[in-house]
Amino acid sequence: MNTTTIIVENIKCGGCVNGITNKLIEFPSITDVQVDKDTETIIITHDDSFKRHFIVDELLTMGYPEKGNNNLMHKAKSYVSCAIGKMS
Repeated sequence: MNTTTIIVENIKCGGCVNGITNKLIEFPSITDVQVDKDTETIIITHDDSFKRHFIVDELLTMGYPEKGNNNLMHKAKSYVSCAIGKMS
């Protein structure tokens, strides 16, 4: 197994952590997801078929862009993802 670390923006609470974890664990190549809310770091354990750009795109869709790529639209999307994460 391999690990990849992605640093994102807009992780605010446990709802964000839940939403990210639940979404990424759905990818067949991913076996584990660890999200650190304080550092906004996501550590992904995966097999060799993992494609980083697919995960970065999914995180962006959820409102969690890689560090340095944030804007108002991403912030708004992250609030929706956060609310969904709180309900699951």
